[in-house]
Amino acid sequence: MDPRIREHAEIIVDHSAGVEAGDDVVIQMPKEAEDLAVALHELCGDRGANPLWLNNSDRADRAFKRAAGEAFEEPAHERALYEETDVFIIARGGANATEGADVDPETNAAYNRARAEIKKERLSKTWCLTQYPTSAHAQLAGMSTEGYENFVYDAVSLDWDEQREFQAQMVEILDDADEVQIRSGEETDLTLDVSGMKTLNDYGEANLPGGEVFTAPVRDGVDGEVYFDLPLYRYGREIEDVRLTFADGEVVDHSAGRNEDLLTGILETDAGSRRLGELGIGMNRAIDRFTYNMLFDEKMGDTVHMAVGSAYEDCVPEENELNESAEHVDMIVDMSEDSVIEVDGEVVQRDGTFVFEDDF
Repeated sequence: MDPRIREHAEIIVDHSAGVEAGDDVVIQMPKEAEDLAVALHELCGDRGANPLWLNNSDRADRAFKRAAGEAFEEPAHERALYEETDVFIIARGGANATEGADVDPETNAAYNRARAEIKKERLSKTWCLTQYPTSAHAQLAGMSTEGYENFVYDAVSLDWDEQREFQAQMVEILDDADEVQIRSGEETDLTLDVSGMKTLNDYGEANLPGGEVFTAPVRDGVDGEVYFDLPLYRYGREIEDVRLTFADGEVVDHSAGRNEDLLTGILETDAGSRRLGELGIGMNRAIDRFTYNMLFDEKMGDTVHMAVGSAYEDCVPEENELNESAEHVDMIVDMSEDSVIEVDGEVVQRDGTFVFEDDF
């Protein structure tokens, strides 16, 4: 076994998830990631935890969705599993990154609605989402398999204490903020009310790799226009050139240069999917290239991302309304040129460089 796989597993168990004796651990990943599953089982045995491997299959998920159409109900047995589990470890890495490309957007929306409470239950537990490097994702990124393996393992093996301290400077700025304005080029000018919201520092725990700080806007406090100039893959299909217009927190106009029907389906999932649940600022400079994988791309330095759909409860105090949705779809704005982030009228980032960096 590649020793980097064991190191990856150790980071997950000890840093990201903090697995302890007696924990019931669900390890959800495809058969292509069997080496990582094996390493995690060994570590769970060493720590006195109880692992269960769910062999996730994109082919099986596609077959089920296409056969069911939109006739989904919440599966009680799956809900019971999530309720009884202490730790979830999830790895992407199937054989075909576009396996679900021919599933109707309406089907995906219905499927997500049926599992909304299961998703909420999982997010209430300790969880870690990571990536196992496969040739499919290497191809998607335009890289050799070996090159992609190096990219993934370099990204997950950072000095996370050092990264946490760097990002904490931006957390401090946002935690005291009332308003954030994002301007980029001629098409993005968006104002977000973040008053009272909490900013979280992602340094490789729930997401591995980490490398962002994120918060939630007030539910009706987003106004303006945003052009997401980097594409994304969702349900096996590429969505590109997304433009959203917000008024009082809600998307009132939208378009996409490719797969606009999929974007429309996402926005029509439920009442919360037309509102922003997250504003994130990428701060991981070790992720220096776009790979069509949001787990990495949203962490890139010189970017911001926003997610339509559900907000994270930890960002929203009890006195503020939580945006709830079965969806959470991140989209990215490149902030490396002709771009600024302003917080309460003060520029805190210009063309990707933060105010606390030497070359600002």
